[in-house]
Amino acid sequence: MPKSLILSNGNLLVGYDAHAQVRDFYFPFVGLENQTAGRLSHLIGVWTDESFSWLSDPGWSISIFYRPDSLTSQVTATHPGLQIELSFTDVVYNEKDIFLREITVHNLSTFPRLVKIFFNAQFEIYESFRKDTAFYDPNSKVIVHYKGRRVFVINAVCENQSFDDFSTGLLNIENREGTYADAKDGFLSKNPIEHGPVDSVIAVSLNLDPQKTKTVHYWITVSKLMEEAYELNRYVLDRTPSHLIKTTHDYWFAWVNRGAWHFPRLSAEITNLFKRSLLLIRTHADNRGGIIASCDSDMLQYGRDNYSYVWPRDGAFSVMALDRAGEDEVTRRFFRFCDSVVSPPGYFLHKFRPDQSLGSSWHPWASRTDGQPQLPIQEDATALVLYSLWSHYNATRDLEFIESIYNSLIKKSAEFLVSYRDPATKLPLPSYDLWEQDYATHTYTASTVYAALIAAGKFADLLGKSKTSSKYTTAAAEIKQAIMDHMYDSSTGLFYRSVFLGSDNPPDKRADFSVPYGLFRFGILEPHSPHLTHNISYTLNKLGLNTPAGGVARYEGDWYYRSADEVPGNPWFITTLWLAQYYLTQVQKPQDLGMVERLLSWVADHASPAGILSEQLDPHTGAPLSAAPLIWSHAEFVYTILEYHSVLSRLQNL
Repeated sequence: MPKSLILSNGNLLVGYDAHAQVRDFYFPFVGLENQTAGRLSHLIGVWTDESFSWLSDPGWSISIFYRPDSLTSQVTATHPGLQIELSFTDVVYNEKDIFLREITVHNLSTFPRLVKIFFNAQFEIYESFRKDTAFYDPNSKVIVHYKGRRVFVINAVCENQSFDDFSTGLLNIENREGTYADAKDGFLSKNPIEHGPVDSVIAVSLNLDPQKTKTVHYWITVSKLMEEAYELNRYVLDRTPSHLIKTTHDYWFAWVNRGAWHFPRLSAEITNLFKRSLLLIRTHADNRGGIIASCDSDMLQYGRDNYSYVWPRDGAFSVMALDRAGEDEVTRRFFRFCDSVVSPPGYFLHKFRPDQSLGSSWHPWASRTDGQPQLPIQEDATALVLYSLWSHYNATRDLEFIESIYNSLIKKSAEFLVSYRDPATKLPLPSYDLWEQDYATHTYTASTVYAALIAAGKFADLLGKSKTSSKYTTAAAEIKQAIMDHMYDSSTGLFYRSVFLGSDNPPDKRADFSVPYGLFRFGILEPHSPHLTHNISYTLNKLGLNTPAGGVARYEGDWYYRSADEVPGNPWFITTLWLAQYYLTQVQKPQDLGMVERLLSWVADHASPAGILSEQLDPHTGAPLSAAPLIWSHAEFVYTILEYHSVLSRLQNL
């Protein structure tokens, strides 16, 4: 189930399910650790007139949105049977690690009633199911969950009165369903402490007149230290939850509007999605530099892992979008992260955890065919970091920063890219493709290596290292020529997807949109080259989907989350936006922008109500598939919009 809404401050990230209940709770890193383990939910329930319902029960109509231009929720949950409406305004406080929810409770009936709002907390602290403790502190009137250096203090107030009922208990062990089951009769057992796999529930009682409302504030403060978590609770009480919610809303509104974005030819839906994309990229950027691919933990329910890792590839595309938008503080931290995790030989391994440790991988160190040693890398990741770093320098002109990481990152990675080549062809040696599936020498990867070495040459020249600059640009020129000599089929006019150096295996000729995209994005072919026009046309004919959803697939035979046999693969936002970027290179007059505008509208039409883009879509229903959000999808949308704006500005100045 895709995430319906994400809130974050760079240390604490909270993700909602379709019922506006907390499903993901990452701390102390964005993407690590998930204190709900991606399988528990913080339930919210309502009791009135001897009836009880959790928001996840049938009968609720729930709409989940963000307030415009901010990381503030705008959620409404209505239950006609209970005649109750709940309106939520939620934030993760931007300055400190506090999650706050403001709930306005509306009595829709024509008679006065007692209404109780129940808040259930289910943690799996450190993503480990045992040795947790939950207790009620009568002195501070809070519930505390803790284990080791992870502490969560829970509180709720209404009209300056603290919650009036509580309990703690065992969760899914020893035949105990969980303390949340204790809430269904409207009363809690007030068990003051429990340890092991535990949950807790607090309740706030409201006497509501007909057609009237009252507001409840609920919050969780988070820290590695008990006293600090308590201090944060006192901070909320002193500053008031309403004040913290307002200042957080104001901060993110100011953050996303620093660029004074104005796209007069584009619809409000597209402009809003542009801003939402910037905000969502920021929610996935940890304050220590890592940018995770997705916080969506629900993939764990269907597979072995999720996307809460830092892929250098995804991060590079994200920072290129952010740099163009002027958000260079986030991007500088990402490059510092890369500088810390690059291997001694100069390449990046598959992916990393946000704490800079190595992430899980399916890329082997020994060949599956002959058992011989091989590097478990996708070389485009290393190349893209260098390429995006030049984009960062162009945006910031921060030469001191570049000099500080020249030897440890730029030179080290460039030297690897120069050396990791086949002596006979000058092409890059085999690695995994950008889709992380096939081990060979790929046209897309070779194109990124070319662009990376051009960037490295510019950096070296900038710092007065002319000999080194010449070395890198010479290697780049050799790779460019080798692509034309060994990866181009003159009989068809098409570029191969991949070749298998030193093998009798024939080239991989499957259509893959990364092939023509890589050729023009990274400078192998000019945008108006007949070779490129032919390859785009052929590839689009193979991968453009004539299904109700439309869009562009990745490559022929794409099996990942494939939901229909008659299509080459599911439509991806990334590849569809790559097509829009190609069309932008062909624009000669404002009227030519129509093709791009239609693709941008297609993206906006397939976003979730809250503006979240998934990785891919069902080709027939258009339903989101795989991770949602996928930050790479949002990054490509931001990049495409800014490229569109640049092209339009150029045309208007002619």
